[in-house]
Amino acid sequence: MSEYAAFFARWRVRLGYPLAVAVLLLARPTPQSLAVGALVGIAGLWLRAYAAGYLRKKEQLTVTGPYACTRNPLYLGSAILAAGAAVATRSLFSAAILLIYFAVVYSIVMRREEGELRHFHGAAFDAYAKAVPLFFPRLMPARLGAVTAPAESGSFSFAQYKKNHEWQAAVGFLLLLVFLLLLWRFRLH
Repeated sequence: MSEYAAFFARWRVRLGYPLAVAVLLLARPTPQSLAVGALVGIAGLWLRAYAAGYLRKKEQLTVTGPYACTRNPLYLGSAILAAGAAVATRSLFSAAILLIYFAVVYSIVMRREEGELRHFHGAAFDAYAKAVPLFFPRLMPARLGAVTAPAESGSFSFAQYKKNHEWQAAVGFLLLLVFLLLLWRFRLH
């Protein structure tokens, strides 16, 4: 499975491009679907931005902020973002493509990343994984006394958000909404 996981981790964005074309071709957006989809997507973007402000990739095990509720808040935010895109398209076929792609690719990617974190952080990751669910969040943040994190990881950092290039997700979602709006507009004429 690690060979497949490596493939999906490396190619997940590039695999999404032809699927995005299919999603757009099948879309039947309306102003109402765009508005509701945008609101759902904004919630996903917010969660991704919040998580990115805590995440110090390859530097430390992040266990604070949204990482105390789910081990994958970025991917949870992406799932909400995909749901927003699905609503905006107003197409069951587009929604199915988006949701199946997300479920297949990101379940593999999350497991692969989990293995990497276990390799680099050992017992600390095992304690964290025991207290915090992989994807669906806990209602209350886990108290992770046994898992120690450096003090600088304890709060949101806008500099860290920028370092993680999270603004790119917002730009991508905005472009999708613009394309869907143009589709709706051109289909009227």
